[in-house]
Amino acid sequence: MSRETEKQRWQRNFADLLQELRVAQTGVQILFAFLLTLPFSNGFTRTTPFQKDVYIVALLSAAAATAMIISPVAFHRALFRQGRKPELVRFAHHMATGGLAVMLISMVSAVLLITDFVLSRPLAVVLSAATALWFLTFWLILPFGRRNWGEDDIDDEDDDPAVLPGD
Repeated sequence: MSRETEKQRWQRNFADLLQELRVAQTGVQILFAFLLTLPFSNGFTRTTPFQKDVYIVALLSAAAATAMIISPVAFHRALFRQGRKPELVRFAHHMATGGLAVMLISMVSAVLLITDFVLSRPLAVVLSAATALWFLTFWLILPFGRRNWGEDDIDDEDDDPAVLPGD
């Protein structure tokens, strides 16, 4: 079995990251579109000042997540054919991580907004906290807990752009 060159590894890492970003991008864009239309619905006039504040947090964090998750494309356009794939992969990794963090804020805020609108505030807070814990479990706790499993696995060795040489 032939080993890939460093250039091939950077290329593979970038391709893997783009695939991940496609999934996240679709989710955040759907949430952002929903939030953009919400104030124009009939029921929005019945929202409380607290709900409007939560809405603004959800909307702005969805906008921030959208910008961060799409930014590797713009960065790639700016660096196209300049031989700077390592820099691009590191940037894309940081933007994807930050975009997911801000997307978490937007999603939990959206859940808080909707549950506070239809349920009591204490129940809405509990459900929103449970939602945050659910996302953190699958987006942070399990993945980072898995990082030390099977350290002998050669296949996983080069998959994390955050630990590539020169970082």
